[in-house]
Amino acid sequence: MSNEVTGYRIMGIQLPVFGALTAVVLIGTYMGVLPKGMIGAFAIMMIIGAILNEIGGRLPIVRSYLGGGPIVIIFGSAALATYSVLPEATVEIIKNFMVGEGFLDFYIAALIAGSILGMNKQLLIRAAVRYLPAIIGGVLVALGAVGLVGALIGYGATEAILYIGVPIMGGGMGAGAVPLSNIFGEALSREPAEVLSVMIPAVAMGNAMAIVAGGLLNRLGKKRPAMTGEGELIIASSNREQKADIKETRAAISLEMLGKGLLFAVTFFVLGRIIGKFVPAIHSYAWMIIAVAIAKVTGIVPAEYEESAYQWFQFIMKNLTPTLLVGIGVAYTNLQQVIDAFTLQYVLLVGVTVLGAIIGSGVVGRLVGFYPIESSITAGLCMANMGGTGDVAVLSAANRMDLMPFAQISSRIGGAFMLILASFLIRLFL
Repeated sequence: MSNEVTGYRIMGIQLPVFGALTAVVLIGTYMGVLPKGMIGAFAIMMIIGAILNEIGGRLPIVRSYLGGGPIVIIFGSAALATYSVLPEATVEIIKNFMVGEGFLDFYIAALIAGSILGMNKQLLIRAAVRYLPAIIGGVLVALGAVGLVGALIGYGATEAILYIGVPIMGGGMGAGAVPLSNIFGEALSREPAEVLSVMIPAVAMGNAMAIVAGGLLNRLGKKRPAMTGEGELIIASSNREQKADIKETRAAISLEMLGKGLLFAVTFFVLGRIIGKFVPAIHSYAWMIIAVAIAKVTGIVPAEYEESAYQWFQFIMKNLTPTLLVGIGVAYTNLQQVIDAFTLQYVLLVGVTVLGAIIGSGVVGRLVGFYPIESSITAGLCMANMGGTGDVAVLSAANRMDLMPFAQISSRIGGAFMLILASFLIRLFL
């Protein structure tokens, strides 16, 4: 066997070994002996997620402009279920694992607790004071613009804001559209799958437009040097000063730390549910975010446990994100509704949302002391893209990878802000 074959890996596993694992799982699937519950679900979802992620990461146009692996996983797994490539029994195992057994909540708990507790405290405070207004400016202009245009073209202002504007600005798929669909579904007494099927095209299309816009803003900076810091966000500060607050020393990953992180993540999730019981107007996800942020800023959680939550979040995100996206595709994505959503009206509204994010974050960013182009890219486009993978794509297109820490604030804190805002908006529009 050639070195090229044996050296090629999927999920870090050599191709022949991965092929053997895949064969076992698929044989079990089509023989009808795939175990019910988490064992069977993990087996088939991890295999499908790994294969589709590999395909998406290698398709040139998809990889560069449509989010790569995540988009292929979602729509590919949805197609496998819709067109009965997967046996109905397997589809039911996946759906039950996602909805009935709460794998989605499990993932979100790790994401929220670890991403916020794992941030540098000074960067979090600094973001709230100066960076958060730029994010809010982009969000308000984006939602206002899409609502206005939605009303003018007959789509409906409320529908445009809730189902196009909010999911685009919501921090991606796993941390944005999915929890948003649960929030909306619960408030509107609709199935989250129905809501998510409308949101997914907006997130995907918004991500593509954000990447293209990143490249265009980079070109604008070459023509208008006064508008850009060439990768430096804050006016009249050095790169060294800008990055001084964001250096982190990470502890070595240990099995014990992962266990502690798991416990902290699920406990904060329970705390959000407890608070939500007393104040149901705000979704429990939002209460969890608020509780974790307060814990981080006040320092009531010792650094050891903050690190453990961060390590658990990294473990889950690294190993189980493709698995989650398979579940989203199978359990939450209605392909026919997605196809029906792609109209000229829809494309226009997505474009207006992304443009509004650019303008709002650029103007407000300048008012708080940021270069407009850098502010538009990080506080605007990195809100409108598809989370972490979108951040990499946008910053690559804009040739500003040094701004990744601020892009991550948009994906983490900005996404969390959108969940909180969505809880209020859905009540306002009811």
